[in-house]
Amino acid sequence: MPAAIEVNHLHKSFARIEAVKDISIKFSEGEIIALLGPNGAGKSTFMNMLSGFLSPDSGKIIILGQDMASNPLQAKSLIGFLPEGSPLYGDMPVRRFLAYMAKLKSSNAPDVDKVISLANLEDVVNQKIETLSKGYKRRVGFASSLLGNPPVLLLDEPTDGLDPNQKNHMLKLISSMSKNKTILISTHLLDEAQSVASRILIMDKGEIKIDGSLDSILKQTRCFSLETAFTKLTKASL
Repeated sequence: MPAAIEVNHLHKSFARIEAVKDISIKFSEGEIIALLGPNGAGKSTFMNMLSGFLSPDSGKIIILGQDMASNPLQAKSLIGFLPEGSPLYGDMPVRRFLAYMAKLKSSNAPDVDKVISLANLEDVVNQKIETLSKGYKRRVGFASSLLGNPPVLLLDEPTDGLDPNQKNHMLKLISSMSKNKTILISTHLLDEAQSVASRILIMDKGEIKIDGSLDSILKQTRCFSLETAFTKLTKASL
């Protein structure tokens, strides 16, 4: 079995800024990985490249054996992506938007009903997206990422804008889906990473500073909390 996600020597620059510097890493099925880092660490750039939304300057991305560069359609079909900001068609009602996205993904009508239920969107299915709160818009974007039941989920700040009850529901849902998926979550919330992730990456200045379970990170950094370890590894960014 190939790694669910395999990244080899990935690099991306914007003008003179190196957003991602020579990252090589693998993620396996069944893992929930939290990607942490300060603002400007390169998290969103990394996620956008993994999704195929942004092309790297150099390096390879392999999704379940499919090369993102040479087989982009096959690789992207295996991914559900919730980008930062989650661009949506604001003038579309929720159900119509999800049906449209399902058609683009060659998904089916029952799948639309399923993701509406999973994301708790039943009360707003006929509302235009532009009329929804930030939290509901986020949930619509999340529902869209689940269409077609992709084996890889890339979720950039999935709980942004959610109230505490909605956040708890989202994290429980993510945990429940992890058995047969690979889920990478970019977040700035340390408690979120601790509660849901089996593996934590801390990124800074385009590099992965540390990679492991919470216990192994605390052991490697000789810290008593993830917050202290995070500060120790990224304090040069302050």
